[in-house]
Amino acid sequence: MARAPRVVVVGGGWGGCAAAAAARKAGAEVILIERTDMLLGTGLVGGIFRNNGRFTAAEEMLEMGADIFSVMDRCAIHKNVEFPGHKHASLYSVYKIEPAIREYLTNLGVQILTNARATDVAKEGNRIVCVVIEKHEPIHGDAFVDATGTSAVPSNCTKYGNGCAMCILRCHSFGPRISITTKVGVEEWVGKQPNGSVGAMSGSCKLVKDSIDPGIVKELEEKGCALVPVPSKVREEEEEKLLSMKACQQYALPEYVENLVLLDTGPVKLMTPFFPLEQLRKIPGMEKARYEDPIAGGKGNSMRYFGFANCTPELQAIGPVDNLFCAGEKAGAMVGHTEAIVTGTLAGHNAVRKAVGEKLLRYPDELAVGDFVNHVIEEMKKEEGRQYKYTFSGSIYFKRMVQKGLYTTDIEQIKKRVHEANMSNIFNTKLV
Repeated sequence: MARAPRVVVVGGGWGGCAAAAAARKAGAEVILIERTDMLLGTGLVGGIFRNNGRFTAAEEMLEMGADIFSVMDRCAIHKNVEFPGHKHASLYSVYKIEPAIREYLTNLGVQILTNARATDVAKEGNRIVCVVIEKHEPIHGDAFVDATGTSAVPSNCTKYGNGCAMCILRCHSFGPRISITTKVGVEEWVGKQPNGSVGAMSGSCKLVKDSIDPGIVKELEEKGCALVPVPSKVREEEEEKLLSMKACQQYALPEYVENLVLLDTGPVKLMTPFFPLEQLRKIPGMEKARYEDPIAGGKGNSMRYFGFANCTPELQAIGPVDNLFCAGEKAGAMVGHTEAIVTGTLAGHNAVRKAVGEKLLRYPDELAVGDFVNHVIEEMKKEEGRQYKYTFSGSIYFKRMVQKGLYTTDIEQIKKRVHEANMSNIFNTKLV
């Protein structure tokens, strides 16, 4: 009996975890490599899903067999939350989600290797044969997924941001990210903003609940959201600039300058990249506020969107190797956990298809996830397309989604759509 192919996933964020799950469910042996001691990366401080078009995308993926969304649902501490520009959001506990995802992957049979920083690859002809791991033996495989992301390089935060803000990515503790696509010579692009500046800053930070007014906390825990007006004397000119700096352009609305928009994800999620602490403490109810992550959240946040890889709509990297796939932000300027899971699931599944000689799968344009991936991959090949960020939850892609009639919260309609596209349970189908 022939052995199952081995898929090696480098990077344990949402994209990498989804890729590992999909590859394992397709029948491969899977090793997931993560440079830090925890999975999920920025998902450890995220928490928002099912808002706006992300609801549609999540339900499509569930109908296709990507049950990782069920784990998110089980960890949700608030559902059907509304906040400026967003409807029917779910908020998962950032404290509960990582152990739950680790258990989910372990139960599937995914081998998880943490404290394992990839530093290089070895090739034979047009194929990667192994990933070189710092202080470990090389990890060999038949197909590989680069889910290393586009942040976690301190020099970028210093050069393009406000310096290291000591964020959850913990580069100084575990070493900076190394891009696999870079190592093998795949063409890469840097995300730019319309004004020509490079990269974008992560869009939110965390406050310690016990450090803010109990009345605000009570409202947060009851409703999931609270808006705290910012006095006009506190609104500095710098605060207007924060909107254009955000990676998450769906939150670049006036309400996010006029108020502190707070969400309950376990800690208090403050929907702005950073806020000078001395200014924050002038706002009623925030007089004793302190940051949880990034710990220097009064100064800045992590810088992202350096190094999108050139890849196909099937998420196969275009370059000198043919057994490398891209997940999460590595595949393009796609913002959010849901978006990373959508790309990661396809990348992991197609890695197995490549390993066993099957035709690669492409999301159909008739599905919201298909229109999203196929459209964004096309836009990434244009310099002007790389000036924007794409998400199911707002900004330019959600507008497109609505215009094309792809956004709906009707679950039966979504199931019918997936069935008619012949994609029902596709990610529960073993290929080996």
